[in-house]
Amino acid sequence: MSTVIITGGTGLVGKALGQALLKKGYQVIILSRNADKSSTITGLSYAHWNVEAQTIDRQAIEKADYIIHLAGAGVADKRWTKKRKEEIVESRVKSSQLIVDSLKTIPNKVQAVVSASAIGWYGPDELTTGKSTKFIESDPAANDFLGTTCKLWEESIEPVTQQGIRLVKLRIGIVLSKDGGALKEFIKPLKFGMAAILGSGKQIISWIHIADLVNMFVFAIEKENMKGSYNAVAPQPVLNKELTLQLAKISKKFYIPIHVPSFLLKIILGEMSVEILKSVTVSNDKITQAGFHFKFGSISPALKEIIRVSS
Repeated sequence: MSTVIITGGTGLVGKALGQALLKKGYQVIILSRNADKSSTITGLSYAHWNVEAQTIDRQAIEKADYIIHLAGAGVADKRWTKKRKEEIVESRVKSSQLIVDSLKTIPNKVQAVVSASAIGWYGPDELTTGKSTKFIESDPAANDFLGTTCKLWEESIEPVTQQGIRLVKLRIGIVLSKDGGALKEFIKPLKFGMAAILGSGKQIISWIHIADLVNMFVFAIEKENMKGSYNAVAPQPVLNKELTLQLAKISKKFYIPIHVPSFLLKIILGEMSVEILKSVTVSNDKITQAGFHFKFGSISPALKEIIRVSS
């Protein structure tokens, strides 16, 4: 069976993806800075890379049939200081450059690279003011921080196509999972009996269940005519208010809906609050037309599955 390298394989998506690939019979290599890591799981191994030093395990590249590129500093992990912004951009661009350079200089049989990107590519939409157009893959990148970051991110991995390697870029929406990510932050206030609606609550969230996202990465590997950018979002976006209240009801906990004012979020989060309050409605027509089928197309079944699994 084919061998898949995963960068960022110890993160939320990377862990779930690695497990899914192993179940399908793939050999999985996780790139790690810790060269001493070992695995007792059949089919799973670790190989060394160091993005800062621009070094990588040559044998891993030689073995690989596919590369899934997820590596990058967490966008929402820390306040956006100037230094943190640089880390967010450089972690993506430099890791992509290391992959590109490795594929140029090391003999390999890599058939495709599937790279993460994000719907941060797009600016705020105007659906709340009457415009009904969803963002599609051909729309230009926004001029804000995340738009610029995503543009640099995608451009940095693009040169792999010059080696005749198929490239797929998945622009990922808000990932919903029982194991962390955004949903964990939505759940926290419920522990204190509060359903925290952020700002007006009217901002639209383009989301995806982690099971669908994992399946989409596998689909991108196996679909040989798939290339270019695809939006990785569920068919039915949801209002922030609706997501919050549905999550509260499904959790079956006593709660009081409260609105967290925009000005307070700006004080707490700084510039990052812009993304929390942004409404962005993204089309998934391209990925569905490619033949991908979603298991969780609307928010209620997705939340019920996650709460059921985690309870």
